[in-house]
Amino acid sequence: MLLDTYGRVATDLRVSLTDRCNLRCTYCMPEEGLQWLAKPQLLTDDEIVRLVRIATTDLGVTEVRFTGGEPLLRPGLTSIVARCAELEPRPKMSLTTNGIGLERTAVALREAGLDRVNVSLDTLDPETFQRMTRRKRHTDVLRGLAAAREAGLAPVKVNAVLMPGLNDQEAPELLAWALREDYELRFIEQMPLDAQHGWQREGMITAGDILASLRTRFTLTPEGQEERGSAPAERWLVDGGPQRVGVIASVTRPFCRACDRTRLTADGQVRTCLFATEESDLRGALRGGASDAQIAALWRKAMWGKKAGAGIDDPSFVQPQRPMSAIGG
Repeated sequence: MLLDTYGRVATDLRVSLTDRCNLRCTYCMPEEGLQWLAKPQLLTDDEIVRLVRIATTDLGVTEVRFTGGEPLLRPGLTSIVARCAELEPRPKMSLTTNGIGLERTAVALREAGLDRVNVSLDTLDPETFQRMTRRKRHTDVLRGLAAAREAGLAPVKVNAVLMPGLNDQEAPELLAWALREDYELRFIEQMPLDAQHGWQREGMITAGDILASLRTRFTLTPEGQEERGSAPAERWLVDGGPQRVGVIASVTRPFCRACDRTRLTADGQVRTCLFATEESDLRGALRGGASDAQIAALWRKAMWGKKAGAGIDDPSFVQPQRPMSAIGG
């Protein structure tokens, strides 16, 4: 198992396939983009599949989430999914994406073995979308969402970040839309993971702000801790259910105590937490001829040192150098 000193066991693996992205979201990266990893630095398809196999067969991982950057930009994505679907035991597999390109890939991904998707969409207004992402791709995201639903990648979850002065009044309308379209909406507090290191707690839209806004239009009933388990989202039944809305309050309501995640960056580094400032190199071991047992031991050692929490509320908190796009969501 991937056990840490606080008794937590990591069973959920997040695998970043690329640090590249075709959007430039204001809370993630600058308009000009970033310096991307060179191809030789990236894990190959074979290396990714091998690490997923070690994680599932030797280390007890049961769920795999493919992330980025934008994972749909990875040329071998469908093949990676198909090969991981053949593993025994077979992990549950999902994808976090901005939805651009999903219209043409949803069916192939479902046939390859992908179980579901999370799609980022912060606004229903095309002009606001362009201001937030610096791209005119709003329609593409909506089409991608519809394609995912029709392909059976369910439940289709939509992730939204609210930003002051941009889309902070849209929470009720986003939820009404998600209910009509049969998507499960989750609001995510803006986190200190932007490349510009411009995040400030003052003025950020908190979970409390989001819930207060939603309650102007809907009745929300807490789903309960037992249903939540280790999921990062606190969930509420909307108007008595069965449909739900979630809020991931990484900043104001940390959920580190129940964390069950381990992370691989696109260049093969183990991260114990989104906000970790240290990494453990598996790529070097892979390319140095290490056995599966040796790699598993390195992974266990990395996770054993996981800290109790992200420490965002600690005055000594230091934002990690890698932004979200280079870590993997």
